[in-house]
Amino acid sequence: MTPSDVKATLSFSDGSPSMELPIYKGSVGPDVIDIRKLYGQTGKFTYDPGFLSTASCNSKITYIDGDKGELLYRGYPIEQLATNCDFLETCYLLLNGELPNQSEKDDFVGRVTKHTMVNEQMQFFLRGFRRDAHPMAVLTGLVGALSAFYHDSTDINNPEHRKVAAIRLIAKMPTLVAMAYKYSIGQPFIYPKNDLSYAGNFLRMMFATPCEEYKVSPVLERAMDRIFILHADHEQNASTSTVRLCGSSGTNPFAAIAAGVACLWGPAHGGANEACLNMLEEIQAMGGISKVGEFMEKVKDKNSGVRLMGFGHRVYKNYDPRAKLMQETCNEVLAELGLENDPLFALAKKLEQIALEDDYFVQRKLYPNVDFYSGIVQRAIGIPVPLFTAIFALARTVGWIAQLDEMIGDPEYKIGRPRQLFVGAEKRDVAPIGKR
Repeated sequence: MTPSDVKATLSFSDGSPSMELPIYKGSVGPDVIDIRKLYGQTGKFTYDPGFLSTASCNSKITYIDGDKGELLYRGYPIEQLATNCDFLETCYLLLNGELPNQSEKDDFVGRVTKHTMVNEQMQFFLRGFRRDAHPMAVLTGLVGALSAFYHDSTDINNPEHRKVAAIRLIAKMPTLVAMAYKYSIGQPFIYPKNDLSYAGNFLRMMFATPCEEYKVSPVLERAMDRIFILHADHEQNASTSTVRLCGSSGTNPFAAIAAGVACLWGPAHGGANEACLNMLEEIQAMGGISKVGEFMEKVKDKNSGVRLMGFGHRVYKNYDPRAKLMQETCNEVLAELGLENDPLFALAKKLEQIALEDDYFVQRKLYPNVDFYSGIVQRAIGIPVPLFTAIFALARTVGWIAQLDEMIGDPEYKIGRPRQLFVGAEKRDVAPIGKR
């Protein structure tokens, strides 16, 4: 962090002494006012529900400019990474700060590939769940359980343990997600195959059966890889902040990532693409494409309670940079599978057209976001809607690990301890039960 020559002065109208606060400049983005000494000098906390104006850490990993619609991983625009790199190159970048050369990439891919299998005992753990359990309930349990199988990489303060845990988590997440899916439909588990790519291996574990050979489609393989890249990290969002807060207690990396999975499950966070597909299916049940106009009018009516899912973004006040990339992939996948005229996808295209042309949505910048297109792509590939968030968790795992590793290595890191504005009862005495 670079201290600014400019200082902020906090003054009080009640005559209390004013206080000078340091300002730090980032390499890009807003400056921050350092309030760490505020409570010690004034006896006051700041109040910021949702931490919307609070920087909880300094980071070198991901930068978002919501107004420009810009997303950078370690300085590289997401558009360039999604076009010129694969997911494991992106993982290496997020973990190490630089893109790998060929030998570094080969070594990293080799290490990940050698760790894709999970302990056979995990099958018996899975069988304790109902087959109709939500995949995120299963995945939260499976990831947390990894710490029971891999004792040699659970010391979060040991850099070597963190490296091994990172490789294990990145390698095993596709296997765990595919196992959760196979278990839910009663099919045999498919073991990883070391001669396939990361995304190709995942598709095979999801959709192959022992009955016949499964051939991975290059178009679907690239689509899956792009979904992983676009979801790999997104700065200090709710699940990433959860991983950091959980890890700040010194808990093991597997437990911290399991906390991130649990947070991501929320429909306002990782469940957005699931909610989007559910919305499309509801419109389809109402009468399909002929009812789109009527549905959009309800969206405009604030009293209707109808929400448009998959459009707009809390951070991006412009077009979500990931959405354009996912739109290209969406069109490629639908063409590859011959689904351009599928009623649900035709309905999605109509919604997209209205949102991009209707003044109501254009003025409010309610553009289609990455969840809109990634949900359509995953459904086209054959991934069931409840599994969407689990795939998001699979992709985001590397971002969580990179953020966790950065936090542990930060000399300023402390266990997280937010404060509160207490508005409950003041101190009082307990009355005997007969007098209450």
